[in-house]
Amino acid sequence: MRSFSFVFYMTMALVVSFFPLYFSAKGYSKLQIGAIYSIGPFIGIAANLFWGYASDKLQTIRKVLIVMLLGQLTTTIVLTQIDAIAWLYVAMVAFNFFHTPINGLNDSLTLLLIRRTGKSYASFRVWGSLGFAFSSLVFGFVLQAVGAENTILFTIGTVSLSLSLAFFLKDRAGSGAGPVRFSGFFDIVRQPRLLLFLALIFTMSFAHRANDGFLALTLKEMGASDTVIGWAWTASSLSEIPMFFWLSRNGHKFKELPLLTIASFFYAIRFFLVSVVTDPIWIIPLQTMHSVTFGIFLVTALRYIQQLIPDRFRATGQAIYNIVWSCLAGLASGIVGGWVFDGWGAPAMYRVAAVSALLACAGFLLTSLLLRSREG
Repeated sequence: MRSFSFVFYMTMALVVSFFPLYFSAKGYSKLQIGAIYSIGPFIGIAANLFWGYASDKLQTIRKVLIVMLLGQLTTTIVLTQIDAIAWLYVAMVAFNFFHTPINGLNDSLTLLLIRRTGKSYASFRVWGSLGFAFSSLVFGFVLQAVGAENTILFTIGTVSLSLSLAFFLKDRAGSGAGPVRFSGFFDIVRQPRLLLFLALIFTMSFAHRANDGFLALTLKEMGASDTVIGWAWTASSLSEIPMFFWLSRNGHKFKELPLLTIASFFYAIRFFLVSVVTDPIWIIPLQTMHSVTFGIFLVTALRYIQQLIPDRFRATGQAIYNIVWSCLAGLASGIVGGWVFDGWGAPAMYRVAAVSALLACAGFLLTSLLLRSREG
């Protein structure tokens, strides 16, 4: 499971960090590359639901992952044969249909595994961070030497390795209760506690996704070199690792809502500070605040949603969570953040992100206090 996470996040790093360079090397314009990347969140909404439902209905995650990785490998190979922009859009729709939900299913399988073994989610997720950081650094140096046009070949290699490892994953244990009836699931997703939690996750993720989408552009406008931009991303991924190790040993000692309150508060501080600095080199240390923002947020939010959704609906529940924090928050931050960035500049956009995180902080704090008063 840890090896699979390591290699899958190597692929993630290639897709996030180096696919734009590959498309640029192929001669596509910035506008065309932007359109290619807008496909992911749209397709992710339907793809997450489809594959999550299929996994719960069939009561297997491993087999569904194998099918998805085969589809991802096929579409990656097809990308090497495409030059026409229209066919590229079609191929990227297919690629994202198979690629985007893998992260959610990987998390679902990890959550079911830790339920059986008593281990922590963070002790597994840290290997994803290591894979992402390793891939960013190693492939960065290699592609600089051999050319960004070879990105797809390395992606074929990492996807093939993920597919090989998937055959050795231990699948979810069957419920033994017959076929899954999804009428019960709809009762679960309508419960106010879950809806409030997803609304707060969306508010916090809006801030997180705004930084994901506009950090490189912000740094470019500040006059940063490609090296500084690369180190900014590497700093954030490496900073997660000690936090995941700490949470794997100590996270269970703290309740989830207070931890999410802390993560939101530091998101607000982090993005406000980004809005006021003028030297791009200061962005690198600010990116290390990723540890106390995203590091806490990711592990703790998954712990909390594990309590709200039964294991028999694990993959579908995880799909809905991923749609909210990744797809919907990504679309909203792209539209609103782009509008604010265009009209008032990067500092204003980061202040909007800081306000969004502060609202999430207040929401998590009030929810925590309300639940504590009811329990008391």
